[in-house]
Amino acid sequence: MDNKQILYLSYDGMTDPLGQSQVLPYIIGLSKHGYSFTLISCEKKERYFQYKATILEICKNHQIDWQPVFYTKKPPILSTIWDIFQMNKKSKILHQKKNFQLIHCRSYISSLIGLGFKKKYGTKFIFDMRGFWADERVDGNIWNLKNPFYKIIYNFFKKKERLFLTYADSIVSLTQSGKNEMLAWNIEGLSEEKIVVIPCAADYKLFELKTDETQKEAKKLLGINQQDFVLSYIGSIGTWYLLDEMVLFFSLLKKQKTTAKFLFLTPDSEDFILETAKKYNLTKEDFIIQFAQRKDIPKIAHASDYSIFFIKPSYSKKSSSPTKMGELLAMGIPIICNNNVGDVEEITIKTKAGFCIDTFNETKFVEVTNKLNNWKESSPETRREFSKQFYDLANGVKLYLAVYNQLF
Repeated sequence: MDNKQILYLSYDGMTDPLGQSQVLPYIIGLSKHGYSFTLISCEKKERYFQYKATILEICKNHQIDWQPVFYTKKPPILSTIWDIFQMNKKSKILHQKKNFQLIHCRSYISSLIGLGFKKKYGTKFIFDMRGFWADERVDGNIWNLKNPFYKIIYNFFKKKERLFLTYADSIVSLTQSGKNEMLAWNIEGLSEEKIVVIPCAADYKLFELKTDETQKEAKKLLGINQQDFVLSYIGSIGTWYLLDEMVLFFSLLKKQKTTAKFLFLTPDSEDFILETAKKYNLTKEDFIIQFAQRKDIPKIAHASDYSIFFIKPSYSKKSSSPTKMGELLAMGIPIICNNNVGDVEEITIKTKAGFCIDTFNETKFVEVTNKLNNWKESSPETRREFSKQFYDLANGVKLYLAVYNQLF
């Protein structure tokens, strides 16, 4: 195959955990098949200077031409316009040199540039949507539509969304539920074949299977008793994760398992979590809160007996695929989650992953905590094996490769 020039645009930084788990692994996989990548990403200054050397090394080893620009946060809206201007300017300069045949745009901000390239240069355009972005801003209370300013921005992106779906040569949705929703919008030029479902993948080499031995090691590392029951939460809490409900669940679990510990592997502050804990008469001693680099997560997460994530259900969540779900199942750790979020419920059932609840109340929580001890529906090995069809990175690369090959 001839060397094919691809421009990959990401508003997420490669020095952010998301860039390292959900962008670079795919590009690395695809670059082994004769595709030559130029990667433009928006980097937060502090993280950039901290992790730049690591990302440069990865890119150098896989012949990826990384062209970062700096992300700006203030003033709101104007800073985003400036970021788009920077990315667009750099894209055009590089296009003059390399004549990109395909522009792969991650999410909506980047796709504004992709749509421009498609119309101006006829460049093939992949709209890798990552979720219903404009609706997420509203559902997450970031854009209040009562404010006329945000109403205008929301309407602007909803119009652009329709154009992305019409003009893109291929669309990537994280969920089947999101794909079904889009097809119901009756958009010109949008067909079932044009939308490929690729959930957030997990690196099954990094997220190794939990064993009795690795669980012992992890508990030792955390300085807790071997018999202590460990419930874990992995990742940022952010806008969508329901900390209150998760801590309430743990407080009810603790009534049954008095020495239980709640392990948080998160960049969020300890104070923020412990403030919520006070409401449920829990103390600092009931929690282990620390941050871990992505590569170190498995050796600590293996302490978990179960891992929990409750997500605020909303319209925009039809298109969401929680990254942590694939990573936990790769490690064989059973999960406690909730429905009405993308394909989570369906995948939980198919992979025998654990418990997917339909309501957030004490009665339901107690019902689940009562079942934890005797739940033997699957082993860590089967959870890992069953989940590969959805989350294995190698499978995700194959699906992207099929899209790329078809467009060329």
